[in-house]
Amino acid sequence: MIRRYTLPEMAEIWSEKTKLARWLEVELAVVDALAETGGVPADAAARIRRNARFSVDEVKAREEVTRHDTLSFVECVCESLGEDSRYFHRGLTSSDVVDTALALQIRDATDLVLAELAGLREAVRAQARRHCATLMIGRTHGIHAEPITFGLKLAVWYRELGRAAGRIERARDEVLVGKISGPVGTYSHLPPAVEEKALGALGLKPERPATQIVQRDRHAAYLASLALAAASLEKMSVELRHLQRTEVDEAKEPFGAGQKGSSSMPHKRNPVMLEQVSGLARLVRSYALAAVENVALWHERDISQSSVERVIFPDGTTLLHYMANRMRHILENMEVDVARMRSNVDLTRGLIYSQRLMLALVDAGWERTRAYDKSRRLAGAAAAAAADFRDIAAGDVEVVETLGAERVEEIFDPAFYVRHVESVLKETGIM
Repeated sequence: MIRRYTLPEMAEIWSEKTKLARWLEVELAVVDALAETGGVPADAAARIRRNARFSVDEVKAREEVTRHDTLSFVECVCESLGEDSRYFHRGLTSSDVVDTALALQIRDATDLVLAELAGLREAVRAQARRHCATLMIGRTHGIHAEPITFGLKLAVWYRELGRAAGRIERARDEVLVGKISGPVGTYSHLPPAVEEKALGALGLKPERPATQIVQRDRHAAYLASLALAAASLEKMSVELRHLQRTEVDEAKEPFGAGQKGSSSMPHKRNPVMLEQVSGLARLVRSYALAAVENVALWHERDISQSSVERVIFPDGTTLLHYMANRMRHILENMEVDVARMRSNVDLTRGLIYSQRLMLALVDAGWERTRAYDKSRRLAGAAAAAAADFRDIAAGDVEVVETLGAERVEEIFDPAFYVRHVESVLKETGIM
C-alpha cells in the first residue's frame, strides 16, 4: 500500500503561529537575561513571562496598517503587559529577534529532515544486504561494462546518503547562531553579557562580530547542503528510472493495485514517483542559488534577503523531507527482477569479458597492445556475426595455443568480477 505523505510537524515549524512563538521565545530570553544582569527588575521579568501573549490574527491586522511585521508583533505583545511593556524589546532591533528565531526553526526542521534521511538510508542498507550477491551488469556511458552486483550499487548510495546527512549536520551547526547586539551589531543598548545569557538559554551561539543581521554565508552553506542531498536523491531516482525502462526492466518503483500509468495506453507503468523526485531536486538546487545571492547585502544590511528566505527555508526543508520520504517508500517496496538482471549480463553474448581475455594474454607473455588488439578484433567479429564471444575466442588458434581451452573457458565466469563485493559491503557497514 502506498504510504500517504503527511507531515504536520514540518508545516507547524514553518507556520505563522510558530514563527511568532519563536519570536516571543527570543524576546523572553532577553528579558530574563536583562533581569539576571540588573537591567530589568526580577519581578517585572516574571510578570512579563507570565503575561506575554499575542494573537496571530491581531498581529496580521496590525501589520496591514504598520507594514512592519516585527513592530506589529511587539505592539500586540506590549498590549498584554501593561506598564511592564517598557522592558519588552528593550534595546533590540528586528533582526535580533527574527534571525535568532530563524535559527531555532531551522534546527527543528533539520531534525525532521535528518530523521527521514536516516530512514531512507536504512531502507537502502536493507536492500543492499538482500542483493549483496545479485549479479547485474555495470554500465558506463550507458553501455555495458563489466558485471557488478545490485548490492554494490546500493552500497554506493548508502555511503553517499551518510555524507549528505553529515554535511547537513555540519551546516546546521554553522547556522545555529543568533545575535542580540542591536541595530548595527555594536551592543550600544545591550551589553554582550545579555546576548551570551539569552542565546545560551536558547541553545545558540553568538554571531560575533555582527552587523544588523546574522551573516548570510551561513545560510547559503546550509541551503547548499540541502541541494547536495537533493542531488544525491536525484542520482538515485535517475538510476532507478533507467532500470525501469522497457529495454532494461531490472527494477521498478511500486505500483498500486488500482494505479494507472496513462490516460491513453492501458499497458503503461511509468516511474512517476521517481520522476517527481528528479523534478523537485531542481527546485531545491535553485534555492541554494537564491541563498548565495542573499550573501551580498548593502552595508550593515538591507532586506532584499527577507522575502527570499520566506520561501527557501520552508520549501527547501519541506521538499527535501518529502523527496527522502518518497525515495524511502520506493526503496522499501521496489520490485527487483533478479532473473532479468542476470539475463542482461549476457545480453552482449560475452563481449563484457574482453578485458579479462586481454589481461590473460598479457599475463601469458603477450605485449599489451597486441593483446588489446586481439581481444578487440575477436569482440568485433563476435558482434558482427551475432555470435558468442566465448566461441569466437575458443576458436582462435593463437588464443588457444597461448592459454589453453580450459583457461579460455574460465575467463567467461562472471563470479570473478564480484568476488570482492562482500568484503567491500562489510567495510561499508552494509553487512
